[in-house]
Amino acid sequence: MPVRAVRGAVQLERDEAGHMDEQVSELLTAILQRNELTADDLISIWFTATPDLHSDFPAAAARKLGIADVPLICAQELDVKGAMPRVVRVLAHIESDRPRAEIAHVYLGAAAALRKDIAQ
Repeated sequence: MPVRAVRGAVQLERDEAGHMDEQVSELLTAILQRNELTADDLISIWFTATPDLHSDFPAAAARKLGIADVPLICAQELDVKGAMPRVVRVLAHIESDRPRAEIAHVYLGAAAALRKDIAQ
């Protein structure tokens, strides 16, 4: 089975654990649905958060969704002057027969401005 990568991001309205959980869950659910994936198709997920997010680990939302046996890691995004604040980004490695050009990358809300070239 071919290995593919799926990107996504969401901008949070505020740095609160419950809000992060809600928004990251929505992002992960959209990535799975738009690419017709299940948790069994996931190889690993990298999460990054901008330096202004401190309330929780984005990966905690994945565990609450039942993504239990997939390796997850969180890292801090580069602190670039002028970058969009309060953003959680996702890079998921998946097994999929979809051609690379048909992978649906998901950028929710204001985060769609980050990658207009690939957001679907």
